[in-house]
Amino acid sequence: MARVIVDVMLKPEILDPQGQAIARALPRLGFSSVADVRQGKRFELELPGPATEETLAEARKIAETLLANTVIEDFHLHIEEDA
Repeated sequence: MARVIVDVMLKPEILDPQGQAIARALPRLGFSSVADVRQGKRFELELPGPATEETLAEARKIAETLLANTVIEDFHLHIEEDA
């Protein structure tokens, strides 16, 4: 079984209000060393069979079609190896 991780983040030029809210809250909680925060999403896709180029291509199509709004979000795929 292949596990493909899809990390989705807002593009750098898109305002991230959730990230800004977190960044403003951190100093109040005693964490003053964080300069900026960007909030995103992580999806784990378990696909049958081994990790192949076809598996990765299918996961990329899923991300483009459903998981990410490619107008305002970027995504990155990677395969998580079994322990």
